[in-house]
Amino acid sequence: MTHTYQLTGMTCSSCENKVKNNLLVLPDVTAVEVSKDTHSATIIMNQHVALNALQQALGGSESKYQISATEHKEILEETKSWVETYKPILLIFGYVTAVSLLVSWQDNAVNFMVFMRIFMAGFFLTFSFFKLLNLKAFAESYAMYDIVAKKFNAWGYIYAFIELGLGLSFALNLSPVVVNWVTLIVMTVSVLGVLESVLNKKKIQCACLGAVFNLPMSTVTIVEDAIMIAMSAAMLVLM
Repeated sequence: MTHTYQLTGMTCSSCENKVKNNLLVLPDVTAVEVSKDTHSATIIMNQHVALNALQQALGGSESKYQISATEHKEILEETKSWVETYKPILLIFGYVTAVSLLVSWQDNAVNFMVFMRIFMAGFFLTFSFFKLLNLKAFAESYAMYDIVAKKFNAWGYIYAFIELGLGLSFALNLSPVVVNWVTLIVMTVSVLGVLESVLNKKKIQCACLGAVFNLPMSTVTIVEDAIMIAMSAAMLVLM
């Protein structure tokens, strides 16, 4: 992605070189063009880099170099609320939860075993669908943080089909003990890479939905995986 910013404080070619080199140090920034004449900076990045991160690279708020957004899209990205950012995930969880409640409502009460099974079926089928929309993009993004995919590039491609298989298995109630053990192991391994990236404050696009909705990976991703881990563990105990 390419963004153009207003950048003040540059007075000579030396300033231009300094600003350019400082910005190029940032992860995900691949190219920078600056101009003291137009007071602008054009930055190409693999993943979105927040405006405050760019300013910190230039020396912080006290620096003579001050960067600000000029594109309407960039301003919107900086001011979006948490709900607006994660609206796709919230809608998915809302739909899956509603369907799970309807299917599991038996004898005027919720059958929690059925609820968890249908919820997990909906979760895995939905998220595997979005992965398969652009499997190559998912695999490349996944390899940026997953502990297995970092060493074995094909794992991202395999993982998408594992999720599809889990979704179908939960929906059809096939071999529940085996399926829940596979879910527990796979999701535990998956969450380790997410935890490492979030705790280290790496700015990485969410591989699951990021390629479609441009969502950042955050604690929300951890919560998703944790819910699957908790449900699979609970179903194994209740069995």
